Amino acid sequence: MEVLLYLGIAMAIGLVFNRIVKKIGLPNVTGYLLAGLIAGPYVLNILPAEAVEQMDVITNVALGFIAFSIGGSFKISNIKAIGAKVLVITVFEACTASLLVTLALYIFGFDLPICLALGAIAAATAPAATLLVVRQYNADGPVTRMLLPVVAMDDAICLLLFSILSSIAAVIANGTELSVGKMLLDPLKEIGLSVVLGAAVGFAVTLCAKLFKSRANRIAVIVCSIFICVALADKYDLSSLLVCMMNSAIMVNFSKESDKMLDVCDRWTPPLFLLFFVISGAELNLSIIPQVGLMGIIYILARALGKYAGATAGSAIVGADKQIVKYLGLTLIPQAGVAIAMSQLAIDILPQYGEEIRAVILSATLVYELVGPLITKLSLTRAGEIQKTAKKKST
Repeated sequence: MEVLLYLGIAMAIGLVFNRIVKKIGLPNVTGYLLAGLIAGPYVLNILPAEAVEQMDVITNVALGFIAFSIGGSFKISNIKAIGAKVLVITVFEACTASLLVTLALYIFGFDLPICLALGAIAAATAPAATLLVVRQYNADGPVTRMLLPVVAMDDAICLLLFSILSSIAAVIANGTELSVGKMLLDPLKEIGLSVVLGAAVGFAVTLCAKLFKSRANRIAVIVCSIFICVALADKYDLSSLLVCMMNSAIMVNFSKESDKMLDVCDRWTPPLFLLFFVISGAELNLSIIPQVGLMGIIYILARALGKYAGATAGSAIVGADKQIVKYLGLTLIPQAGVAIAMSQLAIDILPQYGEEIRAVILSATLVYELVGPLITKLSLTRAGEIQKTAKKKST
């Protein structure tokens, strides 16, 4: 009952801040994050640390729904229209961010293992904040249609980079043996099994879409499938994001009812997303900022520059729309869940550097999650993909 009370309080505070930020033209997600930050254990303590920890299941489920929504953009017709451009741009933006962070930190004299680890984590992008901004303002256009697949594929690239670079960092730091299995085979196995599991659930959802016609039953089918995906991914150490993305990707390509299924899902998720971002804000600890110093500043700036430069270069190389070349990189700034999870893994892989890595990533998350959604909104507005009518409607 106490957890339910705190969930209610979190939603109420999120709604209050939602109204406040709209008065000054900020995205909803920024208001939710600010609400959690101020009400959380590190500021007013309205939501104490133990209560926030008990809300983890909400965070995991919300990420599943976010991934499911993004997977809905993977229609074969859309992929054919974009072609190999998505993969090229994703590889460029992820690898450029990783390379730039690694080089910048190393040039400033930090140990190579920590440079490699932070460089690997720099590739990750947070899909949640991006999706919520797109939804809130009904954004649509070439940048938005390229953005969602890039964000969806980003974490798979990041997983491979982290496995390779963290293994090399461990060899340098600990003198352990460099294993091809740990560097390549393990992450490829995780990606492959995640895709297979997600596809299996997706085909089951496709079948259920034919059997169940009412909105209530279809909501139940989607919720059931995402619960199963998230639980099995956790049980077998797979990527819940990839599993849930594949679930909806299969559905949108094999079910004639996919648009209706996605529509009922979109109607159900706003309160869940509100809670997700309020909880995420409550987990942001302002006190760690002084600990990161120069390393944190370099990471934040180098990663942002790398994302922008990589996306711009990749888009130009594949001959993408000029609006994509100009604005896509600016929409890739947010970073959160995946990066935090990898920083936790770094504690086990590089125990002598683990706490520093985690402090940098948590501080960067604080900055990126508060500033990133606003930059995404401004970029999509400049690209002409957020119309004035949509902005008025969102208020």
